Amino acid sequence: MPAAPDFPPAPDLHPIRRALLSVSDKTGLVEAARTLSEMGVELVSTGGTRKAISDAGLPVKDISELTGFPEMMDGRVKTLHPIVHGGLLGVRDAPEHKAAMDEHGIGGIDLVYVNLYPFEQTVASGADYETAVENIDIGGPAMIRSAAKNHGYVAVCTEPSDVAEVLEALKANGGKTPLSLRKTLAARAYARTASYDAAISSWFAAQLGEEAPRRRAFAGELVQTMRYGENPHQAAAFYRDANPRVGVATARQLQGKELSYNNINDTDAAFELIAEFDPAKAPAVAIIKHANPCGVATGATVLEAYQRALACDPVSAFGGIIALNTRLDAATAEKILELFTEVVIAPEVDDDSAALFAKKKNVRLLTTGGLPDALTPGVTFKSVSGGFLVQSRDTARLTAADLKVVTKREPTEAEVRDMLFAFTLAKHVKSNAIVYAKDGQSLGIGAGQMNRKDSARIAALRAADFNLDLTGSACASEAFFPFPDGLIQAAEAGCTAVIQPGGSIGDQKVIDAADERGLAMVFTGVRVFRH
Repeated sequence: MPAAPDFPPAPDLHPIRRALLSVSDKTGLVEAARTLSEMGVELVSTGGTRKAISDAGLPVKDISELTGFPEMMDGRVKTLHPIVHGGLLGVRDAPEHKAAMDEHGIGGIDLVYVNLYPFEQTVASGADYETAVENIDIGGPAMIRSAAKNHGYVAVCTEPSDVAEVLEALKANGGKTPLSLRKTLAARAYARTASYDAAISSWFAAQLGEEAPRRRAFAGELVQTMRYGENPHQAAAFYRDANPRVGVATARQLQGKELSYNNINDTDAAFELIAEFDPAKAPAVAIIKHANPCGVATGATVLEAYQRALACDPVSAFGGIIALNTRLDAATAEKILELFTEVVIAPEVDDDSAALFAKKKNVRLLTTGGLPDALTPGVTFKSVSGGFLVQSRDTARLTAADLKVVTKREPTEAEVRDMLFAFTLAKHVKSNAIVYAKDGQSLGIGAGQMNRKDSARIAALRAADFNLDLTGSACASEAFFPFPDGLIQAAEAGCTAVIQPGGSIGDQKVIDAADERGLAMVFTGVRVFRH
């Protein structure tokens, strides 16, 4: 490990005399360059950035004038040079560094503004392998890291907002930047290069089909600092992926209070669930409370779907999250607003609905412009003490052809539809999960119990509480019944068809219990636990 040199302390205020600008996103570039030039700062730049500054009539020096080498190899080599990195890394007040800079004609660079090749955007656009690789920036991250390391003397910017802060500081401090700002900028700079490298490494792993690469990095961009987390004593913030899926992270909030930690968690659960239902087949509505569904239904109209979803558990729906798989219309909006609701999220909202919601200013109304593809591969992760767990997203989706009938009685076509609906819903219920459903409507949901019999009993009790008849319903279990007791509980509640993964050593006893009661039962061979 290198020992720390005995450098003089960095100055609090340091003047900016020379700035190196090299950006792919030129938003605000000319305005910033003009302000710096008017302050007497020498501008040095590269390629298209230099041209943009020069075309604006501003004096700017090409990087090749500094290095004595032309840009070469299709632009891959232009800033990787001792003149550049010596100007960034030289500790101005260290005698040995100053002597080396003087000997080799290296001038200090006091400000770096670099935003990187748009690798993340290139990948998101579906570009081919070669194009993606060509958009991996090398010189940019190297300059950013050099400047950030020498933040005692160099201010490093990676976004227009950083430049704006630097310009304000220069105006306030006679052309100098304070050390506190340079430290803040350095921290942001390393976070930016880290997120950039994380995007590249994750893309490479996907290209190679590596499900468990030796090292795994995740990165996000801050969207919101929250008042608190799951509880008031916990700090929290919300970050967005570089290439986010459609959903809560990309949603546009039309109105309402700021989303809380729990709002975002629950809204994500609601929208991921409703994305399972194709709006081309039928409107669907999901109502979520504490990340668990308390009612899901399809209908001939959005309003009918909402009313059927609400009927499953109108008590738990109070203060919940409502997600739609299609446009929110005024008739549905009017009914939703009769209930206290935290968040409503939909792909689209018509003008009349927006006007109705505007009368309830605290209700959060979000639009997403579409639904996430529930079958798109990806990963999810959660923290554990000292590390984190990573797994592929649960993209399981069944059809009638995937079901194996294991009982003497075959299910009817209607029972098959009900079983598939119930199993899709069970995939989004915390384990142990039991769901009763019929005709595209949830009738009873038992969630998060320590044994499956209790989940079956609670789901039936919920249905009874709200006068929902389970006779002829389908029952879904997201994991196998280890014993007949849970199935018997479901049969006594009135279900006639059962869908479950199978795979228990007690399967035959469960099958026998189903046959004794005239039930139809199918095995999926797929478990959809959600802890």
